[in-house]
Amino acid sequence: MISVQGRWAFITGAGRGIGFLTAKFMAEMGCRLILHGRKSENCQRVYDEVTATGAEARIVAAEFSDLEAVERMLHEIDGFGVDVDIVLNNAGVQIAYRNDYFKTPVSDYLDSFRINTVAPAMICYHFMPKMIERGFGRILNTTSGIRFDPQQAGYSASKAALDKITIDLGSTVEGTDVLINLTDPGWCRTDLGGPHAPNAPESAIPGIVVGVFVNDGKSGRYLNAPFFSGMSLEDAVKKAEAEFDSPYPKA
Repeated sequence: MISVQGRWAFITGAGRGIGFLTAKFMAEMGCRLILHGRKSENCQRVYDEVTATGAEARIVAAEFSDLEAVERMLHEIDGFGVDVDIVLNNAGVQIAYRNDYFKTPVSDYLDSFRINTVAPAMICYHFMPKMIERGFGRILNTTSGIRFDPQQAGYSASKAALDKITIDLGSTVEGTDVLINLTDPGWCRTDLGGPHAPNAPESAIPGIVVGVFVNDGKSGRYLNAPFFSGMSLEDAVKKAEAEFDSPYPKA
C-alpha cells in the first residue's frame, strides 16, 4: 500500500456527500487537498474541517455544465504551482427520473454528458500527461452500477461513456505507476442518491478511495465500494490487488 503523505489530491464535488467524506479521509491520510465545488462557498465547511486538522487545502469553483469554466478552473490549479498526483473525479449529477421514459428530453443527455463525462475527461486529459512525465499518479473516476433502468437514461449513459474513456486511457499506462480506475460508492443516502437509498454515505469508505492506495500497476478496473465496506484500508487494498484484475488481454 502506498503512502500519500504530502501529495496533492484534487477532489471534485468535495462540498457534500461522498466527496466531503472522501476529502476528510484523504486529509487524515496526509494529503494536501484541492477542493472543488460549484461555488467556492460550497467547500467552506470541508475546508474548515480539514485545515483544522493541519491539512493544507485550496478551494476552486466551476460549474461543470460550463466547459469554459472547467478550463478556467484547470488553469487556476496550474497557477498554484503544485504537482497534482491524485485526482478523484467525484462530482456528478442525476438529471431526472423519467417514468415516461419514451419522452426523455434531449437535454437530459446533453446536460448529463457535459457534467458526468466531458468535464471528468477534460480533467483526466489535463493531469494525466503530467503524471506520466513524473512517473506517478492515481485517477479515480466515479461511475454507477445502474442498469436496466431507462428512467435514468441520460445519467446511466453518461457514466457508461466515462467507463469507456477510463478503460481506454488505462490501456496506455498499464504496468506503470500511473493508475486510472473506476470507483462506485454504491447507492447511498446523499443528495444524489436520495433519502431512501439503502446505504449510509460512510459505507463508501474506504472502498471509494482504495484505487488510490493500490500499488500493482493495474488500471481500468471497476472498484465497487460496497465490496470493501467495513474493512480497514489495508485489508481493502489487499483485496483490491488480489481480486480485481485489469480488463486488458494478457501477453
